Amino acid sequence: MSEREVVIDKMRLTYEGLFDVVELYKMIDRFFKEKGYDKRERHNSERVTAEGKFIELELEPWKKITDYAMNVIKLRIVMSDVTEVVVKKDNVKVKLNKGNVKMVFDAYLETDYENRWEGKPLFFFLRTILDKFIFKPYTAGFRKNAMDDCNHLYNKVKAFLNLYKLESPAQTAPRKPIAAPGP
Repeated sequence: MSEREVVIDKMRLTYEGLFDVVELYKMIDRFFKEKGYDKRERHNSERVTAEGKFIELELEPWKKITDYAMNVIKLRIVMSDVTEVVVKKDNVKVKLNKGNVKMVFDAYLETDYENRWEGKPLFFFLRTILDKFIFKPYTAGFRKNAMDDCNHLYNKVKAFLNLYKLESPAQTAPRKPIAAPGP
């Protein structure tokens, strides 16, 4: 059986406000394609409630590094109270979504995913020795790559969502000038 080593455990991102669901999906999909991950969608559901849509998505893309090791990033997205709103941007009406987004990022290093070293007890013992002493610098590099990819995705999603924070109607409304205190 393959071994899964947790590299990043439950890194959370929450957001409430305006965003574009379709563009968020596209941005995440583009990221995984650029980094060479193969897409694996574990769960995808959408329910319509009185408050808006409830969308739940679980992605688990993976990237083979060698025949022995692969990186896996697990991304769980829960969007609640998602409604469609129209916002003016540069005097053009744009349809966006408004709601709550909760994301959980996990990163793993999976070794011996093809179960080649599990057949006999001698192979299992040799694998343990090789992992502990010979492959240790390689697996440390693989762990770092998984951590870097997960952190990069986290920062990219965070930046994407913060772009829409600037467009909220409350922030774009003209403000009254504050009178300067008199002498």
